[in-house]
Amino acid sequence: MKHSIRYQFMLIFSLAMISVILLCILANNLLLGPFYTRHKEKVLNEAYRLIDGYSQKGGLDSEEFGVGLDQVAARYNLDIIVLDADTNTLRTTVNDPKFLTDRLLGYIFSGPAGNVLYSNDEYTVMKAVDPRMHTEYIELWGYLSGSRPVLMRSPVESIETSVHIANRLLAYVGAAVLVIGLLINLLLSRKVTDPILELVDISRKMTELDFDVKYKSGGSNEIALLGDHMNRLSTTLEGTISELKTANASLKVELERKAEVEKMRREFVSNASHELKTPIALIQGYAEGLKDCVNSDAESRDFYCDVIIDEAGKMNRLVRSMIELNQLESGEDDLSMERFDITALIRGCASAADILIKQAGIEIVLPGTEEPVYVWADELKVEQVVNNYLSNAIHYCSNDKKIEISLSRGEGSVRISVFNTGDPIPEESIPLLWTKFYKVDKARTREYGGSGIGLSIVKAVMDSMGRGYGVINREDGVEFWFELDAAS
Repeated sequence: MKHSIRYQFMLIFSLAMISVILLCILANNLLLGPFYTRHKEKVLNEAYRLIDGYSQKGGLDSEEFGVGLDQVAARYNLDIIVLDADTNTLRTTVNDPKFLTDRLLGYIFSGPAGNVLYSNDEYTVMKAVDPRMHTEYIELWGYLSGSRPVLMRSPVESIETSVHIANRLLAYVGAAVLVIGLLINLLLSRKVTDPILELVDISRKMTELDFDVKYKSGGSNEIALLGDHMNRLSTTLEGTISELKTANASLKVELERKAEVEKMRREFVSNASHELKTPIALIQGYAEGLKDCVNSDAESRDFYCDVIIDEAGKMNRLVRSMIELNQLESGEDDLSMERFDITALIRGCASAADILIKQAGIEIVLPGTEEPVYVWADELKVEQVVNNYLSNAIHYCSNDKKIEISLSRGEGSVRISVFNTGDPIPEESIPLLWTKFYKVDKARTREYGGSGIGLSIVKAVMDSMGRGYGVINREDGVEFWFELDAAS
């Protein structure tokens, strides 16, 4: 990446190195000449002090002075000449002293002929040019102790050439150092940038709510401390978001349940009002007829009373069924699981409905075996299911008018089926059969006093026990079924 921290590290290092090299070159150009001149001036000052010291110890004619003069000349690369009182050469370190003698006498009698760098009562330091070779020198001329004239000079090498050479050397060395430094910087920067890039990746995944990735680079510096805090933050966020999602899920379920309850309540009130409207109207009408003595004979009054009693009974059954269904759906009616014989229960239900079956001219076939078939369930609620299935079969049985109740064993379960001959149920109506107050044939249901709640009670009972139920259209009729847990 163009703006990655590794790129920035290398850019900063490169700029710093280039700046240092340029500063060195600039310093060479501006400061090397004055520094070199100052150094030469310092050398001449020191050489003068040494020679003057030798002269004070043993005199200018002494062997000690001669040896000291030669040592100073060799040590500092100086040309030196000392004159006596008659301006003759007393001591010198050059092979041709005449030029230096004439130059020293010229300074004594005519004054400085160059650029004076420093001057005091004892000597003068200046920059001058040798007219013979056009070579520049730093020269010191003056008097030693005892008023002996002295001239010392040191050649000044070409500063421009030295600066150029030094600048080229700096450029070569700087380029090499820059390349090597960049390679080292690339290697070392990984130790800093890799943990940072790891933290960047972790933060990116945290924004996507992925908290599985953790900082693993370790270490004991500030980046490692940040990584440890990122790990703690990730764990905390994961726990907090998990709690929020759990709370949101619970709240969603609760809101959905409340919405469903409210919907059921509205449907219940609407359907109950619709179901109660007809019997209430009939009761009201026949009661008003009795009051107004519409029919004065006893037979008519008995008929009116029978209708009122019949409709009141239907209302009573409807209200009881609604209360029972409400208890089942709200979970207020507790299950009582027990082991019982399902064949005996079926035969008991068929026996109780025997009068209705015979009145309708229906042939009923019960399970072929009389041996006990034990199941685990709530016996009273299972009896409600069988009675509802059997009641539907009786009222909707037609054609050959036959009802068959059968048992079939499965793996750990028993299926109870109630089949009746007659017209099949429309396929679009099958999913709605278990809905409260739904009626496939409303006129016929009203004819026998059905409320449309029976199959809803079956659904609520089977859902409470967690077992299956359903309906199947056969070629010559309809089969309703449900399953129970088998017991040994």
